[in-house]
This record gives sequence, C-alpha cells and structure tokens, in this order.
Amino acid sequence: MDKSSKQQEKPGEYIVLVDDDGNEIGTAPKLASHHMHTPLHKAFSCYVFDDQGRFLVTQRARSKKVWPGVWTNSVCGHPGPGESDEAAIARRALDELGMTVSDITPLLPNYRYSTPPFDGIIENEICPVYAARLDTTTAINPEEIEACLWVTWSDYMADITANPDKYSYWAKDQLTQLRTHPQIATFTKSR
Repeated sequence: MDKSSKQQEKPGEYIVLVDDDGNEIGTAPKLASHHMHTPLHKAFSCYVFDDQGRFLVTQRARSKKVWPGVWTNSVCGHPGPGESDEAAIARRALDELGMTVSDITPLLPNYRYSTPPFDGIIENEICPVYAARLDTTTAINPEEIEACLWVTWSDYMADITANPDKYSYWAKDQLTQLRTHPQIATFTKSR
C-alpha cells in the first residue's frame, strides 16, 4: 500500500504537545505531526485483560500511518486536548476494539520513549502505561485493528521474546518493566 492510501487525518484530531517535564505547551494535528521530527507529545498504552486473566494482543491495521501491521498491546493512542488518560482509554477502546473497559489502573505512570525511525516516522511520547478489565465487547474496527488474540501473559512474554520483530517498539520496551510488575499479577488472575 502506498503512502497516499494510508490512514487519513480525521477532522479535529489533535495531540497535546509537552515539554521535557510533561507540561502542556500546545496542540498539533495528530497524523501530520508524526514524521522524522515528531514533537514530544502525550500518549497512553493500555493492556486489557478479561475475566479469565487473559490479555488482548492486537495487530495494527495495515492502513495505519505509524507501525502498520505490527502486533502490540491492546489499545494505545493520544488523549485529546483537555481529555484525561482514562477518558482517552475508554474512547479508544470503544473506537478500536468495540469494547468498554473498567478498573483502569496505572502501571508505569512515568513511561517515556522515542523510537528509532520506522518507515520515515519517529514516535516521541510521554506515554503512561495502564491495565484495564474488559466489560463488554462487540466488534473490532478494521480501520484500526487487523487482528487480535486473547493470550495468557506468560504466552505473550514468550512470543515477544521469541519473535521480537513481530511487535511494536513500545510493546517490547514496556515489557522490560512490565515483565515482573506486581500489579500485572492482579490482572492475570481469573475473577
């Protein structure tokens, strides 16, 4: 798929720009801001678990501008201007996965990363990491998600270790801190 047919900017979608201390300094159009010199901005990552303690791993749609076709955590995105991370997680979970979630819990509140260039784009985000519980689900949005699988946390850790090129940069980087995170155990237990 060529760049011209990649995901198009939705009207009114803006990211929140921040300084190195996380202070908001402005806004910018989301897709137009992702390039080789992406400004530092707010984002989030969320790992969704079901009542059986399984984690939802997703494959990004091949039409996505950033990291198309790679496997990653359940849902990630950007809070809009004036939007809390929790509200953004709920919004994106519904938009991408057709899910409602609850028990949104911060795991890595100070996570920050910058990727090496990937297809001409560098991610540069202050990106708190959360876990959440699945409440209800309908259908995934094919414009956002190519595929998804419910897996055990141990199977996820094994697969990302065995097949690192399959996964997003941030999923691999976050796992270095989440692998033994004490709160993960509360989400991987059946309810």
